[in-house]
Amino acid sequence: MTGFGATEPEVDLTTTVNGEEVDARVPARLHAADFLRHRLGLTGTHVGCEQGVCGMCTVLVDGQAVKSCLMLAAQLHGRDVRTVESLATGDDLNPLQRAFTEEHGLQCGFCTPGFLMTATALAERGVPVAREEIREEIAGVLCRCTGYEGIVRAIEGHLNGGAA
Repeated sequence: MTGFGATEPEVDLTTTVNGEEVDARVPARLHAADFLRHRLGLTGTHVGCEQGVCGMCTVLVDGQAVKSCLMLAAQLHGRDVRTVESLATGDDLNPLQRAFTEEHGLQCGFCTPGFLMTATALAERGVPVAREEIREEIAGVLCRCTGYEGIVRAIEGHLNGGAA
């Protein structure tokens, strides 16, 4: 049934999120960002523009940085998803998160998950990355507070063995 008052079709979804298998039944048009935040309680996935412009909702899907506001939850079926919550172990920040703190790569913090997940995908390539390449990679995440220098230093230091 379609039209006013119609119920939205639902789909079954099995995915791995932060190392745990998740089975869910979701509305066919539910965005991945909303699934992660509202269904799974992973509120580190921030939603800013809901149009794929700000990058604050960036997560890793099968190791690739993607903007979760542009994906449907159903597209996560059979895939491996990692959110910013996967980075720290308890209260212990991972090295990239520590680098952000040490280099003053965050202020209000709203954009930080997007930068962290984008940088994590970059780090997992396993090769040193030049400053200009870092700037290109993070261009899809917007920050209104920091001016980007601390962010670039943190990522550069982390990727290139502390040589910022």
